[in-house]
Parts: sequence; structure tokens; C-alpha cells
Amino acid sequence: MAVWIQAQQLQGDALHQMQSLYGQHFPIEVRHYLSQWIEGQLWDAIDLENPQEEFKAKRLLDSLIQELQNKAEHQMGEDGFLLKIKLGHYASQLKSTYDRCPLELVRCIRHILYTEQRLVREATNSSSPLGGMMDTMSQKYQQINQAFEELRLLTQDTENDLRKLQHNQEYFIIQYQESLRIQAQLSSLATLPPADRQLREPTLLSKRSTVEAWLTREANTLQKYRLDLAEKHQKTLQLLRKQQTIILDDELIQWKRRQQLAGNGGPPEGGLDILQSWCEKLAETIWQNRQQIRRAEHLRQQLPIPGPIEELLSELNSTITDIISALVTSTFIIEKQPPQVLKTQTKFAATVRLLVGGKLNVHMNPTQVKATIISEQQAKALLKNENTRNESSGEILNNNCVMEYHQTTGTLSAHFRNMSLKRIKRSDRRGAESVTEEKFTILFESQFSIGGNELVFQVKTLSLPVVVIVHGSQDNNATATVLWDNAFAEPGRVPFLVPDKVLWPQLCDAINMKYKAEVQSNRGLSEENLVFLAQKAFSSSSNNPDDYRNMTMTWSQFNRESLPGRSFTFWQWFDGVMELTKKHLKSHWNDGAILGFVNKQQAQDMLMSKPNGTFLLRFSDSEIGGITIAWVAENPNKAGERMVWNLMPYTAKDFSIRSLADRISDLNHLLFLYPDRPKDEVFSKHYTPPLSKAVDGYVKPQIKQVVPEFTTANPDPASGNPTYMDHASPAPVNHAHTYNIYPPMSDSILDADGDFDLDDTMDVARHVEELLRRPVESQWSSQQS
Repeated sequence: MAVWIQAQQLQGDALHQMQSLYGQHFPIEVRHYLSQWIEGQLWDAIDLENPQEEFKAKRLLDSLIQELQNKAEHQMGEDGFLLKIKLGHYASQLKSTYDRCPLELVRCIRHILYTEQRLVREATNSSSPLGGMMDTMSQKYQQINQAFEELRLLTQDTENDLRKLQHNQEYFIIQYQESLRIQAQLSSLATLPPADRQLREPTLLSKRSTVEAWLTREANTLQKYRLDLAEKHQKTLQLLRKQQTIILDDELIQWKRRQQLAGNGGPPEGGLDILQSWCEKLAETIWQNRQQIRRAEHLRQQLPIPGPIEELLSELNSTITDIISALVTSTFIIEKQPPQVLKTQTKFAATVRLLVGGKLNVHMNPTQVKATIISEQQAKALLKNENTRNESSGEILNNNCVMEYHQTTGTLSAHFRNMSLKRIKRSDRRGAESVTEEKFTILFESQFSIGGNELVFQVKTLSLPVVVIVHGSQDNNATATVLWDNAFAEPGRVPFLVPDKVLWPQLCDAINMKYKAEVQSNRGLSEENLVFLAQKAFSSSSNNPDDYRNMTMTWSQFNRESLPGRSFTFWQWFDGVMELTKKHLKSHWNDGAILGFVNKQQAQDMLMSKPNGTFLLRFSDSEIGGITIAWVAENPNKAGERMVWNLMPYTAKDFSIRSLADRISDLNHLLFLYPDRPKDEVFSKHYTPPLSKAVDGYVKPQIKQVVPEFTTANPDPASGNPTYMDHASPAPVNHAHTYNIYPPMSDSILDADGDFDLDDTMDVARHVEELLRRPVESQWSSQQS
């Protein structure tokens, strides 16, 4: 059901909240008459922090105005005439409001739609007959809203009591003035003749006695009222503290944790609209109670009555100030984190936001936010409230920004759009720690005043850990540091401590999350894939997943120590696979065409049971960011014997020349993708279309993948016994310098089992590949010399 249809069915406070979303900035009539069009647009597809997206926003604004004008033109009849005028007026009004800032229109409508969806969702959950079946999140939201309702009633109750106290105190003061007047009259009797004094004195004495007795009783009553009011305020503040703890220490901390995991590719942390609405309700309730306590204090000063109330009010005032201080300082947050791998001399952005800024009118005084980069040690000192003497660990350009208030969404935020880290000052590193393991953080700080400078707060917030690099070659290792920190950091930790070792299943969750995000795929790492990775990580041969569940992996094993017999770490190998898949193999991975995480022996075992021409794709075990094709075919040296061949790994450089699908298409001896899918059925949709005809007499050259030993032009799999090799006319060239293949022949480079020893020949293979890529002229001239 459309959101607007459901929104119109809201009742009570929810309906009031929905109606308050609209006004001159966006009339509710526009929402009503264009509801279907509005809900059909991709408002979320526009990045509000990117000025270059303004063109898209402008097109949406123009379309909105055009839709309004079309709607106006089609109105008929007497009522239609008035509506036609009204809709035309709204079209002009919106154009005037947003023509120079179309991104604000997008921000406004997104806020409206998000809030409506939340109100509808909350109303649906609360009215559902399956209340006991509501999910945990809905129950939690309901509890928070119930607590706010209780706070509202308590605050209204103390407001009524305060007014009653004020009224009684004012009447008490009037009676007290009356007692003073009577006393003055009694004093003046001394000047009268005795007869007159005796006549008037008894009446005045009686009246004075009555008034003084009333004053004594009323003073005790006022004192009781004051104590009762203070006790009610104590109860309110206890509930306020509890509610604030739930929102700030639970919900906001969880949002920050989701934000951190989103840095590893986890689901988006979610918007801040609900959190802001809660924080604003807290701010409003806290401020109302603070004003009540101050008024109670003022009444006490007007009429001092001996008793414990002075101490109680002082304690209440101190408590409410602590509560509002915690709220303001905790809700100064980073809405959009700076990049966690930060390259010097490169532009980057970040956004900070004060969730209670609009409600406390902080925007009435323009506030600046300053960004500074500090080291891990400086961050520790900062959180211990040690004097850091405004030290920094580098210089950030464009690091000051004014907080702006967005009327349509009620948000107060500062958008740092063009920051750049000019230089970095590194600290002495510990042991084997490299520069890509050193963590920094961006410190954002500002000063807010509320209540007409009545309260002034120094606020600070730290970004997620940042690793600073100066060259792209450091990105791989820096990403490993960030991944480990984001995945395994614990709430409330000392900056920026993380465990040195974690359980293997925990690491699997982290790298699977990262892999799916980088490759942008719903197809993550299967249990078989993870077993393969465990075998690689722990140099194990076990195929049983349970054998790895209680094993731990240290940071050193992850990205400090090289894998046995290799020159790279576990992470460097895995990251190479991700990069290759993300840039060149994403569609094939999503299609399930790439098995990938299979070792050489497993590939051989799988293929030997299949018909000749069956092949599979696996990631190279020996090269970072490489993928190889393994296939089963006849052994040219032994008639009737079959063997598995392995093509030398392709890398990103190869695929920038010719795609994987085209290379597979070129190789006619590859017939079936494991287990039995015809290759064209899997890869044909990715083939490059044939070249166009010659233009101006020139014929375009083509690059083709060739494996000389497999030169049969069009093998026919239906013939029953296809031929994959041309035995009659072997190529009259040196195979070792021509084939991009592991040669399956008796040779010194084969081990005792007849397998290709990649470690011993990789240098030769790279040399061969380099020779093949050189222009023919240069090879010839070098041979001549």
C-alpha cells in the first residue's frame, strides 16, 4: 500500500507529527495530489553531500513543478477552478524556494518520506493484534515511546503543582503583608487615647492572632508543597536518566557500531531521524524540567522558609545540568565518517551533526567546528582529560566549517567538503609495526551555548581510526588494519586497542562481509570456500569445517607474516582476489561461473571424472590477483591417457587487454564449464560483439587467445571422441618461449609426479610472458645482436 494512503489513517500524536512535516516549505496539498509521483522518484539516489548531484536535483524539481502544472490544468468545475489557482501558486512557490538550492528539496522530501514511513510502521506495530509476535526492535521502540509518554505526564503534573505552589505562595505573601499592616496598626495605638486604644486593640490582636496562625499553617503547607514538588522532580530526573541511558548508551552506541561495520561492507547504519526525534524529545523534556526547577528556586528566594528545600533544589539543579550536558556532548556525532584509509594530498569529506541542535536553538548563534588529526596516544590522553596542549599530528587544509541549520529537516550539521591532509607526523613505531598499522583519528571540536549563553558546552568527537598512506601501494595493508579494527573493536575501548587474535569463524564473518561488499554481490563465501581459506591460512589439509571452529588467527598471521613458501601474506592474497573479481570478474562470480577457491589438486580430482573439454576457473594459489583455467584433455605423450592442464594465471593486466569471456570463447578446446554446462550457455552474453566492417579501406586487427597445442578449429563435442590437439603438425618453435601454458610433457621442470613445479619456474614464465609482449622488431633486433 502506498505510504500516503497509510499516513492519512494515522491518529492522535502520530497524525499531528505527520501534519507538522508540512508548511510553506512544502505544502501538504502537493504531497496529496502528487503522492504517486513523489513516491515513485529515486530521492535516495542523490548524494546530498556532492554538489555535482545538483543537476539531478534540479531535474527532479523541474519535473515536480511540471507535474503540478499539469495537475492544475486538468482541474474542472467550480471547485476545480479554485484548486487550479492553488496548485499553480504552489508551483511558483516551490520554484522560487528551491530553484537556487534544489538539493534542499531532495533533503526535504526524503525527510518527509522517512518520517511518514516510521510513523506508519510504529502505528502498524502498536495496533497489530499480534503484539506478542512483534520483533525486538518494535518492542524496544514501543518501550521508549511509553517512557516518553510517562515523562510527559510527570512533567505536566509538576508544572501543575508548580503553578499551584506559585498561586499559594502569592496568597501567602498577601496575607503576610496583611499581618504586617495589622502589626503597624497595633503599634500606632500607642499614640491614641487609652479609651480608643482599649476599644480597638482587642479586635486587632484577635485578627493578628488569626492571621499568624494561618500563616504558620500555610508556611508548613508551602514547605510540604515544595518538598513534594522536589520529590516529583527527583522521580522525573531518575526516569530521564534511565531513558537517556537507553537512547545514548544503547541505541546511539549501536548506531555507531553499525556505522563502523558499514566501513567493512556491513549493511548501512540507518538514518538518524528516529534517534534525532528521541534526542529532541529528551532535550525538550529536560529543558522544561530545568526551567521548572529554576522557577521553584526563584519562589524559594522570594519566600525563604527554613528547611531542607534549599539543599534539595541545589542538588536537582546540579543533576539536571549534568543530564543536559551529557545529552549535548553525546549527540555531537559524525554522520558521515572521513575515509579510514586516508591518502595525503587527496581531497576528502566528512559531516558532523548535533542531534539536539534544532530543539535547543543552538543555530541562533553561528557555530564553527574545527577538524584536527591526532595520534592514538593523543586520543588516549584526550579521553583521560589530560592536557594535550592542542597538539596535532598533521595539517589538514579547509578544516573549519560553520554548522548550518536545515529548516526543512530540522537538522544542524557541518559539511566538510574539501578537506585535504597536507602532511602527517608519525610516532615511533613498536616492534614489527609498519606505517600501515599506525592509527590516527580526526578530532572534531566545537563550542555550543544554549539558553542565551546560560550554558556553554565544549564538545568533541573522534572519527573511526584512520590509517594514513602516501602512496597507493600502501592501500592494501592499510585496508587490512582498518578491517581488523572495524570488525573486532569493542565498545568503550581505550583508543584504539583491538585483540591480537580472534577465532577463525569471527574472521570468516569479517572477510565474507568485506568480500560481498567489494564485489557487490549477494553471493558470498560458501562453507567450502572458507575451508579452502582455512587450509591456506593454517597450512592444513583438513576438509572438515569443524576442525577450524575453535582455531584462532593472530594479526601477524593475517597480515604480517608471509604464507609458507610465498612472498605475500594471507590478507594480501585474499585482497588480490577481491580486487580482480571486483574489477573484471564480478558478473562471472555472480553467475556462479567461478569456483575460485579451489586448489590445484582439488581441481584435478574434480575434472578427471568429467568428459574431455570440461574446465573450471580457480584463483591462482601462487600469484596475487590471478585466476587460472584448468581443463581435462588427452595426454599427447601417452595415447589413451588423460590429464588436467592448467593455464598460466591471468591478472588484471591481462583482462584490461581482453576479457575472460572472450578468452574462453577463443579457446575452442574448452567445451563445458564444470560440472557440465556448455560454455556458450554461460559466457556468450559476455562476449564482445564482432568488429564492424572496414572503414575507409582499413581493416581493424583483432587480439585472439591462442594455445598452440590446442589448435583444432571447431571441435565437435557430439562426435563422441573429439580431437583437441593437432598431433600431425606440431609447432616448429620452442614451446617454452611460445605457450602461455604449463607444458604437460616430460621435462626437467616437472616433479616426480609429473606436476608442474610453479615455484621453480615462475621466474622463467614471467620472462616468457614479457618476451611475448614485446614488439616483434625489438625481439628480432635483440636476437641479431
